Amino acid sequence: MKETIYLKNMKIEYENLFKVNRPYFDKYRQNFEEVLHSGWFILGDKVKKFETEFSSYNNIKYCSGVASGLDALTISLLALELEKGSDIIVPSNTYIATILSIILAGHKPVLVEPDIRTYNINPAMIEKSVTPRTRAIMVVHLYGKPCNMDPIMEICKEHNLLLIEDCAQAHGAEYKGKKVGGFGDIAGFSFYPTKNLGCIGDGGAILTNNENLHLKTEMLRNYGSRKKYQNEFIGLNSRLDEIQAAFLITKLAYLDKINTYKRELALLYISHLKDDFIKPSVDESSYDVYHIFNIRHKKRDALKDYLLKNNIQTEIHYPVPPHKQKALSFLSHLKFPISEEIHSTTLSLPISTMHSKEEIMWVIETMNKF
Repeated sequence: MKETIYLKNMKIEYENLFKVNRPYFDKYRQNFEEVLHSGWFILGDKVKKFETEFSSYNNIKYCSGVASGLDALTISLLALELEKGSDIIVPSNTYIATILSIILAGHKPVLVEPDIRTYNINPAMIEKSVTPRTRAIMVVHLYGKPCNMDPIMEICKEHNLLLIEDCAQAHGAEYKGKKVGGFGDIAGFSFYPTKNLGCIGDGGAILTNNENLHLKTEMLRNYGSRKKYQNEFIGLNSRLDEIQAAFLITKLAYLDKINTYKRELALLYISHLKDDFIKPSVDESSYDVYHIFNIRHKKRDALKDYLLKNNIQTEIHYPVPPHKQKALSFLSHLKFPISEEIHSTTLSLPISTMHSKEEIMWVIETMNKF
C-alpha cells in the first residue's frame, strides 16, 4: 500500500537523461580527462577503439564513426555512387531523417506502406513499387524491432537492388539470431542521447562488410580525403567526436544489459496491459530491443491527457507522417492510409533504464483504468 501511495503521488517522466547516464559518470569523467590530456580531439585513438569494438559487437568488419545518424545514412548513400535521381524504396512511416538522407544524397524517396502489426516496411508491398529507376531499398528497424529480412533480401536479389539498413533505433536487435546492420550492403546507426546506446550529444556510425565502401565512407566523412590536403571526393565534415567516442566505449560494455532490462519492462506491458490497447507484436524470429515501446489506441490523445493528469508522461513517435510534413510537400498528394492510421493512434510509454519495474506496473495499473 505504501508503494502504491508513493507512486500515485510521484511524477513518472518519459525519460530523464541525467538519471540514465548517472551510473556511468565516474567512467565518463575518467574518459574525459584522458581525452583532454591527450591533446587529440578529432579522429584519435578513442574513435578508433570505439569503431573496432562496435564493429566487433555487431560481427561486421568495418565501422566509420560520423557526426549523426542522418549523416551515417547520407554518407552511406553517397558511398554507393548511384546515378543521381535514383529511386530508393523507403517505409512511409519512418522518422523524417531516413527520407532526408535520400534527398540529401540526390535521390528520390519512393514510400511504401508498413505492416500494421510490426510498423516496419511490408515486404508484400515493396515489389509493386520497383521500377526501372529503382536502385536500392532502405529498411528501417523501427522502435528497435528488426524488419522481416528474408523476403526483403529475396526482392533485392531478384531485382539486383542494393540494401541499406537504418539501424538508428535498433542497437543490438537481432533477426533470426543475427544482429541488424549485417544484412545489407551498408548500415547507419545513431547515438542520439535517448537511444539504447546513446552518447552525450550527437553521433553516428556506418557499418559495412565491404572494404571498398568502408574506405569511401572514411573519406566522405573527412572532406573526401584519405591523406591530409589531398581530396578524392566531394565530401562532408562529419566525424564522430573523440570525447563522444570515449563515452560510447564505456556504454557499449553495458548495451546488452540495457537491452535486457528494457525487454523485461516491455514484457510487463505486454503481459499486463488490457487488450483495449494494441501492443507491439512479438515473434520468435526477432530479438526486439524496445528503444521505444508504443501502443495504439483510437482515443490516443485522450489517453495521453489522462496519463498526464495522473503524472505519467508519454511521447508520440511520430505525430505527423513524413508525407504530411511541409518540408516534403512534394509528397503531400500521395495517400498512405496505414501510415496515417499509425501516426494518429500511436503512443510511446515510459521504458527507460531509469524506470523501476514498480513504476511500470503503476503505469499499467493506471492505463487499465482508462
